[in-house]
Amino acid sequence: MAPRDALNPSQGPRSPPGALSQPQPLSTPGLPCAKGVAVPGGGSARSRGAHSCAMAIGEDLRSGCFWRGVLAEAVGTFLFVGVVLGASAGPGPLAPALAGGLAAGGLVCTLGGPQANPALTLALLCTRKLGALRGVLAVLAQCAGASLAAAAARAALQDGTGLVPRVGTAGTALAWETFATFQLALAAFATAERATPQAGLALGSAVAAGALAAGPFSGGSMNPARALGPALVTGVWDHHWVYWLGPVLGALLAGLSYEFVLAPGASREKLGACLACRDVALVETPSPSPSSPSARGPPAPPAEQDQRTA
Repeated sequence: MAPRDALNPSQGPRSPPGALSQPQPLSTPGLPCAKGVAVPGGGSARSRGAHSCAMAIGEDLRSGCFWRGVLAEAVGTFLFVGVVLGASAGPGPLAPALAGGLAAGGLVCTLGGPQANPALTLALLCTRKLGALRGVLAVLAQCAGASLAAAAARAALQDGTGLVPRVGTAGTALAWETFATFQLALAAFATAERATPQAGLALGSAVAAGALAAGPFSGGSMNPARALGPALVTGVWDHHWVYWLGPVLGALLAGLSYEFVLAPGASREKLGACLACRDVALVETPSPSPSSPSARGPPAPPAEQDQRTA
């Protein structure tokens, strides 16, 4: 579940994120990674860029908002995985699918929408929407939160029934995990780009739909942390790689497809900025709305304006 703020660096800081989004801009504009280009003031763009990146990292580590965001990832993942594991004790895929969808929608509305999903976090990293430091710490926090939720569920359920997703055929499970996560990540990127007020409903619906579709074949995890936590506490690692490769592949394909093909601001310049390790926000060109000045055309000359007013 991806956050509205996490995917839109142009928005300002807001309340701490939780299971699907971030409270602060996730990228630092204006820090290109050019190689060996001379810049005013001596040195190269590479050395000055490295110095600027080091300063930005230091500022992040001293920022309370930064650490609140990391903590929100751990708390959001703990709540999300805990709800899903509790519902998985019942028969059939309907209960965990509905529980996961409702939990995702609730976390977007209450905690601002943290990712609570390493696959979505990696997709944000690859599309230059998230800083490397924040991404690494977010993944660690998500895995820790999922492990704590799995340990609590194991203690409550005793026999660990339904904790570990069951795989029939590895190839089929991989295909369904990739597909289900693709539609989830696509919804996350689209809702963040359009800043829709129904983001919680959209993301919750995507989680429920993916879990229902992939449930009979792979358990409908769509989240490596959801599979990692139960595997750690139960020691069952059968086909565990499916729950990392499938979701990560699906999220990456969705993120790249939306950002560089489907998004209103998609362009070759934006793709080039991503490949060159530059901030894509600097080259984004969102399409103007009908009410914007550019959509209405250039302003009329003063003479024409006087005639109109007359």
